Amino acid sequence: MFNVDMVAVLIAALLPWTTTGVAIAVVLWIIAVSFTIDPARLLRVVRQPASILPLALFALAVLGMLWSDAPRPSRLHGTNPVAKLLLIPLLLYHFERSQRALWVLAAFVVSCALLMILSCVVFFQPAWKLGSAVAAGVAVKSYVDQSQEFAFCIFALAWPAMVLFRQRRFGRASACVALMACFFANMMFVVTARTALVCIPVLLALFAIRQLSRRAALTVFAAVAVAAALTWLGSPYLRDRIAQTATDYRHYQEDQMYYQSPTSPVPEYLPNATGLRIEYWRKSLKYVSAAPIIGNGTGSIRSLFERDAVGQENLAAAVVDNPHNQTLGVAIQWGTTGVILLYAMWLSHLLLFRGATMAAWIGLLVVVQNMVSSLFNSHLFDFVEGWMYVLGVGIAGGVTMRLKRNDAAKHAGERILAHEAPPD
Repeated sequence: MFNVDMVAVLIAALLPWTTTGVAIAVVLWIIAVSFTIDPARLLRVVRQPASILPLALFALAVLGMLWSDAPRPSRLHGTNPVAKLLLIPLLLYHFERSQRALWVLAAFVVSCALLMILSCVVFFQPAWKLGSAVAAGVAVKSYVDQSQEFAFCIFALAWPAMVLFRQRRFGRASACVALMACFFANMMFVVTARTALVCIPVLLALFAIRQLSRRAALTVFAAVAVAAALTWLGSPYLRDRIAQTATDYRHYQEDQMYYQSPTSPVPEYLPNATGLRIEYWRKSLKYVSAAPIIGNGTGSIRSLFERDAVGQENLAAAVVDNPHNQTLGVAIQWGTTGVILLYAMWLSHLLLFRGATMAAWIGLLVVVQNMVSSLFNSHLFDFVEGWMYVLGVGIAGGVTMRLKRNDAAKHAGERILAHEAPPD
């Protein structure tokens, strides 16, 4: 079991840095865990909704190839983003037994801390970049992935910081808070994704509601409000990033006016992220309405956009295989059937993490972050964010299941003792 845990630690450490390395480590983990499987115990885990629903969503993706008219390679490729969900039952099974789940979380946070340091370095010395990222302050992959990782680390560290503070271990608590502040500063002053900026207040409210008393929550909100005001005043980058959303939308409106009425003035700028998302969503709703029950089939998104782009120009000619919304990405391919399975899976995982433990908090954090960010991206199907979800739900879920089982066994023992106790 130690070797299996170490490969899981390796996956978490590699996730912020490399796609290929993670893929290889995942294969090694599957091979390693296969030698430790107890079929009866695995079957018990698989029967639970937290396992069945991810498997059902993958099964629907496989069946969806039957009614898709996309090319065969596109249909096969369309199952890839969903295949990672197959690991959730295995992770639940293994980490229900393992005592080293915290090692995996620590490996991810430490790896992200190193990435954060390198991010600051490449902000001033772009030649130190390790990948092809074009955004300033991004050493590898993309600023979207980096922002989601850093936002997760901020709130994952909030739990130990709170516990250590209550235990009056102020030195270690201060270290956690300092690391949280570094992640936050990187997002506010170096590079950030607007999706992450939406997630942060939601996650902050969730933490306050679940973990803090009313007085402590008000204190935290007041401190955050002061920090946010100071950050807004001190970060021209953040102000420009927020203002860019309104600018993008205005340019999109001008672009639409031009193409609807050729006599209108030619727009000076083409819209980017905000305008493109709106266009993707507008077209996606049309594709969903054409096949509302079982969708257009697995891997059909690109083919639909390609057909729509014929004879179009500029924004209307954009072709993508990702509509930048998880619900729409599922609905286009598998209709309301897929959407029901998606939301049922999210709900089952939310219900799994109802406890008041660190494992329950990490699992809840992963699920809520994925749900919120999936309003603006297909993050369950994206590589980094999708694996964050799979690893977070699988590992934290396994620990939560073990704690619940031990608690149930303890109470059962107490009832037996109470029943068998001799009379006074």
